[in-house]
Amino acid sequence: MTTDSNQKADIEYRAKLQELRDTIDSIDNDIVSLINRRLRVSQDVGELKKMYDNKVLDKSRENEIMQRLCDLNQGPVSNTVLQYIFSVIMSASRELQKPLRIAYLGPEATYTHIAAMSHFKYSGSFVPQKNITEIFAEVERGACQYGVVPVENSIEGAVNHTLDLLFESDVKICAERYQTISHDLMSETGDIRDIKVIYSHPQPFAQCRNWLQRNLPDVVLEECSSTAHAAQKAVGRKDAAAIASSKAAQVNNLKIVESRIEDSSKNETRFLVIGKDAMPKTGKDKTSIMFVTSHVPGALFKALEPVAKAGLNMVKLESRPTKSENWSYFFIMDIEGHLEEPRIKEILTVMKHLCLFMKILGSYPIQEQELK
Repeated sequence: MTTDSNQKADIEYRAKLQELRDTIDSIDNDIVSLINRRLRVSQDVGELKKMYDNKVLDKSRENEIMQRLCDLNQGPVSNTVLQYIFSVIMSASRELQKPLRIAYLGPEATYTHIAAMSHFKYSGSFVPQKNITEIFAEVERGACQYGVVPVENSIEGAVNHTLDLLFESDVKICAERYQTISHDLMSETGDIRDIKVIYSHPQPFAQCRNWLQRNLPDVVLEECSSTAHAAQKAVGRKDAAAIASSKAAQVNNLKIVESRIEDSSKNETRFLVIGKDAMPKTGKDKTSIMFVTSHVPGALFKALEPVAKAGLNMVKLESRPTKSENWSYFFIMDIEGHLEEPRIKEILTVMKHLCLFMKILGSYPIQEQELK
């Protein structure tokens, strides 16, 4: 082809591409308008349900809608993708009908609260709980749709209480959240020379041990149930300080004495979002299970062998005492993949026959860690 022919072909290509893109933009405009129209009608449905004291979630109605949409579908979109799109729309409808309530380890400005806000943004009300047990209880009885709990720290390791409650409860893992943990020293005066006592949770004391020994070796350290509670205790006392988040300083109107006093800059906590909903496949998911093996040599190897043979990436394996019998343990395993994938279903079916007990905690999107 000549240069003129190439230029002409390029102009035609760009014109046709722009025409198609304009068409897509026009369709997107219609989609946005129709989605909002549907959500407004859904709000009306919610008001009607509220008036007659009916439940927001009607699974039979949702299943009916999904089946009708699949029957209407003539492609090229697959039924799986279509169902995923409408599951998101239905989830948004439920949020409009009944605002989300999210339980977290309180009080306000704990790292769990920060993780919850980071994950849910402003789509719901955040309900503080006194301990992790209460978070699970609120979700199990339906008072809150979701709960946010810490499960492991990059320095201190697993939060065993959370693991035990996952073993005992019926909730599912719906999401994970990695949150960078940074500790600030705060007080009423902001002057380090005034500090005689410091309040904090045991973990921040451990994570700031070297800094405290270098800078405040003679100060009394008093443990609290949370960093947010520690900040509250420091309010109104000129001789007291707290180790907590910068958010806690803002909430309690305390002055920052020193920022980022943790001994390691690579301090990160993994939080779990727990609920009762099964999460749809995204293509980049993780599945968590718990299982118990026979107390015989090679039992764990046999249980894990199907995972290795299938070439699945196991990203976590941890053990905890079952508490029902001395020297008996359950294992927590995270593997990459979603329960909807045939190979994951097949592997877990095989494993179930090799274990005394197995519990699937859920499949959920993988969140990349903030610290590398």
